[in-house]
Amino acid sequence: MRTLAYSFYGLNDSVQRLVGSLLPIALLLGRLYVAWVFFKAGLTKIDDWGTTLFLFEEEYSVPLLSPEIAAFMATVGELVFPVLLVIGLFSLVSSLGLFVINIVAVISLEAIAPAAELYHVVWGLILMGLAMCGPGMLSLDKLIRARLKGA
Repeated sequence: MRTLAYSFYGLNDSVQRLVGSLLPIALLLGRLYVAWVFFKAGLTKIDDWGTTLFLFEEEYSVPLLSPEIAAFMATVGELVFPVLLVIGLFSLVSSLGLFVINIVAVISLEAIAPAAELYHVVWGLILMGLAMCGPGMLSLDKLIRARLKGA
């Protein structure tokens, strides 16, 4: 019985090392996916600014901000943070910024479809993971940190 336990934990350790070696790729894919979703939303907003303003005035109830300021901030955030996230620069700020945009989007809509809500949960979890784990080895943040330590 003891030999079986040793074999199981030995196999588990080997699989854990393999999975751990894939972490930089998983973090990069997470960054790319979330960046694509939010960047596309930002492009949609600037594509028809009149409709964007209308939606922020009539559909979205962003607390504490005028519709114009909320629309501008959301659009800038959805266009700037994803670019930074893709290249892995200022990743913590970018992840948290998109996390806040995501939360505000959910709470500002009076009615949100369950499927859309699920997407927001997934995006929020990915962004939370990126904020907690960092961008990984495949990022400018990692490169800059390495250079600063070597200097």
